[in-house]
Amino acid sequence: MRCKLHLPVGSLFEGLIDWLKANVTGLFRFMSGILVAMVSGLGNILLYPPAPVLIAIFAIVAWLLAGKKAAFFVAIGLLFCSALGLWTETIQTLALVIVAVIAALVIAIPFGILSGVNNPARTILRPVVDLMQTMPAYVYFVPAIALFGLGIAPAVVTTLIFALPPALKLTNLGIRGVPKELVEVGQAFGATRGQALTKIQLPSALPSIMVGINQCIMFALSMAVITGWIGAPGLGKLVWHSILYLKIGKGLEGGLAIVVIAMILDRISASLGRKFERGFPKLEIRGMKFWKKS
Repeated sequence: MRCKLHLPVGSLFEGLIDWLKANVTGLFRFMSGILVAMVSGLGNILLYPPAPVLIAIFAIVAWLLAGKKAAFFVAIGLLFCSALGLWTETIQTLALVIVAVIAALVIAIPFGILSGVNNPARTILRPVVDLMQTMPAYVYFVPAIALFGLGIAPAVVTTLIFALPPALKLTNLGIRGVPKELVEVGQAFGATRGQALTKIQLPSALPSIMVGINQCIMFALSMAVITGWIGAPGLGKLVWHSILYLKIGKGLEGGLAIVVIAMILDRISASLGRKFERGFPKLEIRGMKFWKKS
């Protein structure tokens, strides 16, 4: 026997989207223009120098951040993408990922800190983040396309929403994982609540936060590839066209380039995370210095 209870969730959501389109269209157009300008502008800047010059710059940055091995891998990986003839698509994907990750971290880390130090905030944010993390990726396309249309803007929005939960959760876990005794020691030496957060809890939570940043980047890249289906430029669009027109060779090349970019981003972010895992910074509060052993 069928249950007669019916919750009009879909109808309510459609009504909300229709109301937003009717009353806040100008805001979404403004946001869309900003996102398109950011991604396109960054892509144009990265595409301006010749590929070998930009590869050398990226390799030097990787050397400074993560060491010689990472720099060598970055140089070889990007040369491989260039040799495949996919340099423009690779840079377009990188630009989209960079903008989406920065936007996601600007939201995720402050809210992660808030949920880490405030129990009511954690109670409110936890089910929201769980919903965001378990929602199928394609479901985000529906409101994004309705509000932003097709192209770069909905791609950035869906990517940052999809990449936000791991960074927020791991920031929260890092803050809550700091031993209470360490915080109490700081407070015993006169540290205020703000000083305890900035000089004890955050430095101690940095390894966990760095893991969250790493996962945020990986989630963003996976979503940025899927957004090729809604008109976002880059490797995802290449793969999508390969599926549509059964271009097996191009699809394989696009997939290999995506794997290379994922490995490059993972190596660099993971190397940075390991640097923080080797030991926590020296903590100093009102002249009292102490360390937390790793």
